[in-house]
Amino acid sequence: MGRYTGSVCRLCRREGEKLYLKADRCYSEKCAVEKKPQGPGQRTRGRRRKTTEYGLQLREKQKAKRFYGVLERQFRNYFKKAERQPGVTGENLLIMLERRLDNVVYRLGFAGSRKEARQLITHGHFTVNGRKANIPSMLVKVGDIIEVKEKSKESPKFKENQAQAAYKTPPEWLEMNADNLTARVMAYPRREEIDAPIAEHLIVELYSR
Repeated sequence: MGRYTGSVCRLCRREGEKLYLKADRCYSEKCAVEKKPQGPGQRTRGRRRKTTEYGLQLREKQKAKRFYGVLERQFRNYFKKAERQPGVTGENLLIMLERRLDNVVYRLGFAGSRKEARQLITHGHFTVNGRKANIPSMLVKVGDIIEVKEKSKESPKFKENQAQAAYKTPPEWLEMNADNLTARVMAYPRREEIDAPIAEHLIVELYSR
């Protein structure tokens, strides 16, 4: 199955909360969740659905996939890797998703959304440790240096993003230099540093069935 190309605001409405998929629009009065808090489609209006335990677990998985912009097969592979790692499986899963290059670029403020970050990365605007990095799913490691390519820094888009990044505070596990559009991975994120609105234990329960 290909990547979702429909309205991302519809995805937020389906989950009943903001997933911050559309950059500045999510922080404005134009946000679809603010204007239409009910789920998409006529059938959801004026009617309560009884949610089963399985339904809650499934919705949490869908929310996580949409929040980070990954497909079903990718997500399942992340979960399998998280299971094999020492520690808490759910936390391992979120930490891996946070380490994705597209998420890191977004967290740093170099892109307005994860979708925009993926596009900028695939177009070759970033380097990691001095080497071209055009794979959004690449997992960064401690000590990695992420930088906008010199040629790209002169583009109007990155000048705009640079101004926005100067006012954005990155998470503690990332160190950013907004003036040079560079950053360093100082540590792996801890669960308390991840602000994703996800109950990861429900995802673990789903895959444990």
